[in-house]
Amino acid sequence: MVDLTSSKSSAEHPFAHYIRILGKGKTGTRSLEQDEARQAFSMILNGTTEPLQLGAFLMLLRVKEETPEELAGFVQACRQSMLAPTSELRADLDWSSYAGKKHQHPWFILSMLLLVQAGHRVFVHGSSGHTPDRLYTEAAFRELGLPVATSWPEVSQQLDRDQLSYLSLDYFCPSLQKLMLLRPLLGLRSPVNTLCRMINPLRAPASVQSIFHPAYALLHQHTDLLLDQARALVFKGDSGEAEIKPQADTRLCLLLDGELREMTLSRSLTHRVESVVSPSVDPLRSLWCHDTHNHYGLNAVLATTAAALLILVPSLSLDSAQHQALLLWENRQRSRLA
Repeated sequence: MVDLTSSKSSAEHPFAHYIRILGKGKTGTRSLEQDEARQAFSMILNGTTEPLQLGAFLMLLRVKEETPEELAGFVQACRQSMLAPTSELRADLDWSSYAGKKHQHPWFILSMLLLVQAGHRVFVHGSSGHTPDRLYTEAAFRELGLPVATSWPEVSQQLDRDQLSYLSLDYFCPSLQKLMLLRPLLGLRSPVNTLCRMINPLRAPASVQSIFHPAYALLHQHTDLLLDQARALVFKGDSGEAEIKPQADTRLCLLLDGELREMTLSRSLTHRVESVVSPSVDPLRSLWCHDTHNHYGLNAVLATTAAALLILVPSLSLDSAQHQALLLWENRQRSRLA
């Protein structure tokens, strides 16, 4: 028989209090308050919980479904424990990229280049390897020769030079990255997969977040409100990445200075689109540099760019954002990916 205890002491472990709140039964269970969530997740990140407790905690949350207050507390804990950037380091747009592409090429990267061309500083953060058979953004950036950093000073240099930088979660919150890698062991996504999209380590005024399920949109928005996020865009993107699927109508959920808005970005393709055999960056380079015909790719790039412009330039209407995205594409700097 396996001994699941790490100590012979009969004293209750401090973290047991939080598990009891979540798992006390139908009448006794409640959600964590925001400060309780912050304290509990701080213990997890600091390594003061036992593995058995961690698994129980994450799965109880999964079954119950996390609240905005819980997610906000978790994000606050991450911000407090992570390797913090200097206060001078800033970005205009926080772009979280944690899912990896499975069904289509990572067209959203070309949208980032168009936003940079428009003068916006774009900071990208993500992780790799937690789900097999996917092309992750870090690998795609490296293949395209785009800036990948390994520290905050390097992020600062890249944003000043290129207005674009990618930093892996490994480098600024490795304890959270370890939790991301638990998915194969648990067999399910946990709240970690949601909260990492809202960390916004540079506190950029605008944030882009993709969701796997439409029901999560309101959860993200209410969490962003609790975190005082000024502007945010949430939508269901391809494979969980922030990329508009041109063959589907997309519900855009916007947070603009405390006001929740919603609009529909109509599909630009009416036919069914087959998945690619293997996601690659080669089609991105061909489309960007040589105008290689790829109707799906071009429509995905333009739609994703327009959606992001709505929170970067709140005065834009959807029609104006789409027009600006097209102008940026027509005047793109082809040498960027040469």
